[in-house]
Amino acid sequence: MLKQSLSQRLQQKLSPQQIQLMKLIQLPTQALEERIQEEMEVNPALEEGVEAVEPSDDLSNEWEDDGGKEEYDPMEDYLSDDDIPDYKLQANNYASDDESYEAPVVVGKDMSDLLKEQLSMRSLGPQKEALCKYLIGTLENDGYLRRELLDIVDDLAFSLGIFIEIQELEEALYIIQGMEPSGVGARDLRECLLIQLKEREGANSMRARTIVKDHFDALAKRHYSKMMSQLDVTEEELKSALDEIARLNPKPGHTAETGSYITQTVIPDYVIQVVDDQLELRLNGRNAPELNVSREYKDMLQHYKKAKQFGSEQEKDAFNFVKQKLDSAKWFIDAIKQRQQTLILTMSAIMRFQEEYFLTGDERKLKPMILKDIADEVSMDISTVSRVASNKYVQTPFGTFLIKKFFSESMLNSEGEEVSTREIKKILEDSIVEENPREPLTDDALAKLLKDKGYPIARRTVAKYREQLGIPVARLRKTL
Repeated sequence: MLKQSLSQRLQQKLSPQQIQLMKLIQLPTQALEERIQEEMEVNPALEEGVEAVEPSDDLSNEWEDDGGKEEYDPMEDYLSDDDIPDYKLQANNYASDDESYEAPVVVGKDMSDLLKEQLSMRSLGPQKEALCKYLIGTLENDGYLRRELLDIVDDLAFSLGIFIEIQELEEALYIIQGMEPSGVGARDLRECLLIQLKEREGANSMRARTIVKDHFDALAKRHYSKMMSQLDVTEEELKSALDEIARLNPKPGHTAETGSYITQTVIPDYVIQVVDDQLELRLNGRNAPELNVSREYKDMLQHYKKAKQFGSEQEKDAFNFVKQKLDSAKWFIDAIKQRQQTLILTMSAIMRFQEEYFLTGDERKLKPMILKDIADEVSMDISTVSRVASNKYVQTPFGTFLIKKFFSESMLNSEGEEVSTREIKKILEDSIVEENPREPLTDDALAKLLKDKGYPIARRTVAKYREQLGIPVARLRKTL
């Protein structure tokens, strides 16, 4: 049986412009620069640079009914007697003599280009060269080939109409595995290490090759006593072979020395400095681009307004196009300015909250801080604060860090005081650094150590923090 009922529900819907603003707020510096370039490419009314301020023309006249012609409202709130002066349409929240931080970007050839260059210097038949190029395109960024060769054979047959035996593809793969950076084209870590050890000579390299080839499982589990027994070597000889393995590159696609990938430094979104024992915050200058509305497009709109009427549909369409582009440019400039204000307001609150840390650089001085703390401080929604902190970096006198690093939950120490989980993680990390590498501390031992220092946390919490810090279990930390 159908029943009718009334209900009230409070619902908030974001406009398309609000959604676009939220996306702009979330962008880090470099992505913002790319977004601005994209906007300038699609909107000719948006320009970069400072335009000289000129007296505004009187554009207050409205379209009137003339001889039965259609009335048209040209949005007087955009261009009116109080036409917005140019200086208000420029996103510039810093003085002309302010220092603009420019982080250097180091660019090299990517791995694919490097391999194709080496391929071009080899005398191969057309099909074998095509297979090599296809395999190069299948490699992942770290240099590994993680697809099964049989699957690639099927792809070549169905998508390119190239029918080959798997042996032909293996031959092409061996060609790539002989290129630089050494280890590229490997299908797993074991093969990657063996490729790098293949050309090395000497007793240590031969012993290292035997370990990787025949005792890889024992190596991965750090079963040193077992390896010494099976290889019939002394502890010193085993250590020398392990040192040889440690010098190999487990991710050959990330080899900066060969220029095999594009290297880019982290570009901070903020800079915090300590001046006369006081903290000073500023946005990276690249977050405050100088943008303005095109004078040419404003003049075009003035021309149509002064004409009082349209001579044709084409003129009306041209007017609509110009006005739409101007409105879009003005909104984009205002959105960039609002983004700057939101970023500064939010980071200022974070800086004040963590003032003791930013003055000293001591992670143990970090206070427990969650997104809601900052949202309440700046009277913003938690989601906005999260977007501000997302993928953004701050440069401090002690290094450049992700902003989300400064957020952490709180726990009570043995004295009943609230302490940051970041503080506990720092003490845990320091304890592991100071441990005896021959007898690394288990999670139970670490939990007892932290409890003795006044931080009573469970073994499972220690394990969670250790994993978050990227530190392996005790068995895998053991060294000779």
